[in-house]
Amino acid sequence: MRNASRYALLAAGVALALAYPWIVPNLYLLYAGVLTLMYAATATSWNILGGFTGYVSLGHSAFFGLGAYGTGLLMTRAGWSWIPSLIGSALVVALFAALVGVAAVRVRGASFVIVSIALVSMTNLLVQGWRSLTGGSTGLRVPSPFPDLNRGQSHFAFFYLFLGLLALVMLTWWFISRSRYGAGLRAIREDEDKAESLGVPTAAFKVTAYALSALFVALAGGLYALWFRSLDPIFVFSILIGSYMVLMSLLGGVRHLFGPLLGALIVAPAGEYFLVALGETQVHLAAAGLLLVLVVLFMPEGIIPAAARLVSRPQQASIREEAAG
Repeated sequence: MRNASRYALLAAGVALALAYPWIVPNLYLLYAGVLTLMYAATATSWNILGGFTGYVSLGHSAFFGLGAYGTGLLMTRAGWSWIPSLIGSALVVALFAALVGVAAVRVRGASFVIVSIALVSMTNLLVQGWRSLTGGSTGLRVPSPFPDLNRGQSHFAFFYLFLGLLALVMLTWWFISRSRYGAGLRAIREDEDKAESLGVPTAAFKVTAYALSALFVALAGGLYALWFRSLDPIFVFSILIGSYMVLMSLLGGVRHLFGPLLGALIVAPAGEYFLVALGETQVHLAAAGLLLVLVVLFMPEGIIPAAARLVSRPQQASIREEAAG
């Protein structure tokens, strides 16, 4: 009965997601839905590294920005169509992430966080400084993949593209969690030194997770470039994007498949609400930071594990029953 309820709930969620563009009353809510799916896909992608290995990267926005710029440059400079540009850019970013990961995963804890932040700063400076190729601080214009569609119809198309990417990432996470490779990653998270002493190739496992996570984040960045069609290096390489990935994953639960999705469903609409209600202020950034602090302090395992533990908590036995036992 419990499994049947889970499958029924999953089917209802999929049906609601597929119907969402047709039932929302205006284009702004459709835009917010696309943005939420984008963040859900990036957070789940981040969770392939952070959730399985425990390595917290704040620098995944570097891969998001590289995926966006790589897609745009292949279309504008090389003349490729949008699908080869999207896939080719993501593969190059994954290769770059693997090369960076060989050095990055040698450090742990706060040192790894600092290295990931430095990666964002370096890529941001590189893109802004290489004006002849990237357009510098003025950004890059990306041609539309669907020139015959207006802005509202484009939202419809990209809603389903991001939904497909999210499904692919979640399916990948699910397969990893049930594989021997996933067991090795979890061993790294629990005790890396002991896992290595037991024969787990920790370095290779971490680099693979790092590159796979970057691949999907780059795909999300490429779709963002095709959707927005105007790239601002200050935004696409912002550490805020990486922080949102961490926040959404922690809020929902990094050890659960649906944790990042739940976090995105809370954080992304809340951010849009603050933007609409308060205008172009920094309040939404302060609210996101405060929420991250509260989650780390009071709910470090996330909403889903906390709720599951609350529901399945056994009744306390009386002192007499415990003494008899």
